[in-house]
Amino acid sequence: MSAITITDAAHDYLAELLAKQNGTDIGIRIFITQPGTPAAETCLAYCKPHERHPDDIAQALKSFTLWIDAVSEPFLKDAIVDYASDRMGGQLTIKAPNAKVPMIDENSPLGERINYYLQTEINPGLASHGGQVSLVDIVEEGVAVLRFGGGCQGCGMVDTTLKDGVEKTLLERIPDLKGVRDATDHSNRENAYY
Repeated sequence: MSAITITDAAHDYLAELLAKQNGTDIGIRIFITQPGTPAAETCLAYCKPHERHPDDIAQALKSFTLWIDAVSEPFLKDAIVDYASDRMGGQLTIKAPNAKVPMIDENSPLGERINYYLQTEINPGLASHGGQVSLVDIVEEGVAVLRFGGGCQGCGMVDTTLKDGVEKTLLERIPDLKGVRDATDHSNRENAYY
């Protein structure tokens, strides 16, 4: 397990908040809701002794204990909690670059592997054009049915994007994928990039 980085400023800010709480032995718990999905959110909460989970991982800090949710722990790799002062007081920030990344390998179900590469490699590139692509279904023993949205829906370049971008990337990364098919209704050109 890699320790989560809590900057000195964040540590001092959290320790100050904890000092104002009634009770002793209160720590901070970090967890991710819906880890490994696009909807993942990293959260911090006060953690009283009775609120600890049996499988939480303790990270001892100078003034308190950080309790790490065991399910969230792999997704918190390289996470940094920081605090920056400003004119309004300050802001606590949590950067968890792996929170939304599914933990997959070659034995993971085909759908999970497709979604992983859509989220990590393909959609970040499409986002520059206001677009995204999602998995609808897997048919015919390994053909991915995809739906384009945003700036990709109705775009005149979508066939090129599908064949030269999305399909090429997915076939390189997932050898047992047989191909991709577009299920998008491209007659709606309202938000099309081209």
